[in-house]
Amino acid sequence: MTPNGQALGATEQRNAATLDIDSRATSEILAIMNVEDARVTDAVRAALPQIARVVDEIVARWQRGGRLAYFGAGTSGRLGVLDASECPPTFSSPPGLVQGFIAGGDGALRRAVEGAEDSPQLGAQDVAQAGIGVADVVVGLAASGTTPYVLGAVEEAGRRGAFTAAITCNAGTPLAAAVDAPIEVVVGPEVVTGSTRLKAGTAQKLVLNMLTTVSMIRSGKVYGNLMVDLNASNVKLRHRARRIVASATGLSEEDAAPYLEQTGYRAKPAILMILAHCSAPEATRRLEMAGGMLRQALRS
Repeated sequence: MTPNGQALGATEQRNAATLDIDSRATSEILAIMNVEDARVTDAVRAALPQIARVVDEIVARWQRGGRLAYFGAGTSGRLGVLDASECPPTFSSPPGLVQGFIAGGDGALRRAVEGAEDSPQLGAQDVAQAGIGVADVVVGLAASGTTPYVLGAVEEAGRRGAFTAAITCNAGTPLAAAVDAPIEVVVGPEVVTGSTRLKAGTAQKLVLNMLTTVSMIRSGKVYGNLMVDLNASNVKLRHRARRIVASATGLSEEDAAPYLEQTGYRAKPAILMILAHCSAPEATRRLEMAGGMLRQALRS
């Protein structure tokens, strides 16, 4: 039982397959972990309908000027901050479009802040300071589904009219009951009892990948399977931009480079210039008229 009298969730139970793991050879431990990790993708697959509902809501709210915000503690919080921080360089999204908040603030990214996750008031306070409102989507991240900080955050977000979701790794949790759209990815007991940075952390990372990547695809940030909205902010990414434009248009990377130079190394208008035979200003205008959707701009 937990301190509040609830039955232990699967993430806190002992794993029958690893009861003697400390006496096994290295190769055996690795094989056991590999088998347990393989269960994660099946658990995520079972939650795909729940994930799809949240993605559709994210896309709809973005179109109305809203944001996606993650709130978590410990490993869950770090994963949310990581996912949010990777969106601007990958998709050239505004820094505020996807935000990650962790109990205890940024200092908790590197060092545990004792007691921060136990405060629902702190979660509510972080939501208020972020200015969460009716246009936003808030996702609470807690493998256990019981973290007070996260519960406080989603409850305050709901009071403010935001659409609320949660990613948990236990079924039927208080957090799932507190949100509009629970995503329950039940991965079972961990290899090391209670160490939810393992299967539960992997599951959460996979779902976070889906939420932002699919939402960005639905928002026109991808053409085919190419990251046409990447931020080419360094030498490596400028080379990638040339490869993207070349792949999309059939030109060589060398021939694609002048078009990128005319667009400030923005791949999407460069592709439109080549395929629609138009100038850089015209490509930019067409993309604006099409809401940033390259396929739509090409059809127009």
